[in-house]
Amino acid sequence: MITSGRGKYKVWLQRHDIGDDIVYFLGGGQRSHIGGVVIVEPGKKIQAIRLTGHYDDLVLQPIAEAACKKFKKKVVAVGGVHVDNATKKEINLLIENCKKFVKKI
Repeated sequence: MITSGRGKYKVWLQRHDIGDDIVYFLGGGQRSHIGGVVIVEPGKKIQAIRLTGHYDDLVLQPIAEAACKKFKKKVVAVGGVHVDNATKKEINLLIENCKKFVKKI
């Protein structure tokens, strides 16, 4: 598992190999949850599911795309991060922390 950020803005990413495929779980903030699912297959259109009221697919997509491109495998990224009553500044901090994972894949 890798992490980024501190305190209530700390996010984590965990990789699991499932046969020849990869699943990433993303969580953090004050409460991890499932807010989105992204599926990327080499040479195919990205599939994203956004659960009602969530935007976690926006940070899951670059993670899944980077892993698919690097490893040339099917990749699923699932999860979500939450901070209660987050301001726009706090949301942007969480997004930046999640973006750091792309470089670590």
